[in-house]
Amino acid sequence: MKENVTREAVVVVIDDDASVREALKELIESVGLEVRLYGSAGAFLEARIPDATSCLVLDVRLPGMSGIKVQEKLSRAGVYVPIVFVTGHADVAMAVRAMKAGAIDFLTKPFRSQDLLDAVFAALERDSARRKMQQLNSTIREHLESLSAREKEVIARVAAGNRNKQIAADLGLSEVTVKVHRASAMRKMHATSLAQLIRMFEHADTAPPQGRQDLVTA
Repeated sequence: MKENVTREAVVVVIDDDASVREALKELIESVGLEVRLYGSAGAFLEARIPDATSCLVLDVRLPGMSGIKVQEKLSRAGVYVPIVFVTGHADVAMAVRAMKAGAIDFLTKPFRSQDLLDAVFAALERDSARRKMQQLNSTIREHLESLSAREKEVIARVAAGNRNKQIAADLGLSEVTVKVHRASAMRKMHATSLAQLIRMFEHADTAPPQGRQDLVTA
C-alpha cells in the first residue's frame, strides 16, 4: 500500500468481460485495495460514486455508452474521479483524446500487472490529494463564515494591500478598532500570521467548491 493511499481507497472496475473483471479484481485486491465491479457504463452510472479516495479502471469499448463517453459525462457533471483506461484495441487518436481530458493512463491489453497497479496507485494518490485540498477549502470556508461582516471588510482591505490607517478612513473606524477586527479575524480563522490569514482569505474567495454528485443516466 502506497503511503499516500488509505486502506479505505476504492477501485472501480468497469469492463464487459466477466473474466477480465475477476482477474483485475484479484490483482488489485492482492495489494490491499477494495474493488467494485460493473459490467457496463449504465450499471456504474446508476450507482453512487464512492465517497472515498477512488479511481476508475475503465474499458474503452463497452456495450451502450463507451468508456470515453463515460469520461465526458463525468466531466460535464462536474464529477472528478481519476480514470485509467484499458483497451484491447490500440487507437492513438483515442488515447490522446482521453489523456488530454485528464486520464491517468491508457493501457493496451494485454498489459503488465505492474503497469496497471502503478497507474491505479498514481490515480489514487491524485484523488487523495484532491480530497485533502477539498477538505482544506471546506474548513477555510467554515472559518470564514464565522467572521462578522465588519471583520470580512477589514480583511478584504488588508488582502488588497491597504494599511490600517487607510482601512480606518475608508470604514470610518479608528486604527485601534481596525487592529481589533484584524486580530479577531486571525483568531477565528486559526491563522498564525497575517500573511497566512491573507492567503486563506484569498484562497476561499477563488477556490470553487468541489464535490461528487450522483449521476442520473440520460
